[in-house]
Amino acid sequence: MPSRQMIDLPPLWLALFAALAWTQARLLPLVALGGWSGWAGWALVAAGVALMITAMAAFRRHRTTVIPHREASALVTTGPYRLSRNPIYLGDAMILAGLALIWEAWSGLLLVPAFVAVISARFIRPEEARLRAAFGAAFEAWASRTRRWI
Repeated sequence: MPSRQMIDLPPLWLALFAALAWTQARLLPLVALGGWSGWAGWALVAAGVALMITAMAAFRRHRTTVIPHREASALVTTGPYRLSRNPIYLGDAMILAGLALIWEAWSGLLLVPAFVAVISARFIRPEEARLRAAFGAAFEAWASRTRRWI
């Protein structure tokens, strides 16, 4: 039987929120604002995916885990982690916002702050507590100069 930690992964939360945005687009169709929303949406999705790939590559270079709820073997502060303590989660939020724009699920954009709140509570706060315990002053120095999101 899978453990809670195996089931409780950010991509599943992203899929859930994306499904909610898609459902809102179907149940609450609004007047289309033209092609700009599709282009903007695809740009956000592409930027989010690129940010996530870049961030995961930094984890790989440092030979530490990208999987939440696991202990990190290194504190990654390079690459996109110079600008954001959570570029993978930021990429997730960008993808969700992009999908809402592509589907013209304007009310779906309201799901982005809710997604951020869930990710913060379920993943970011516990991860930061583990990093603080494992890396102490190095984590504190990095956290003091690097914003959590952007």
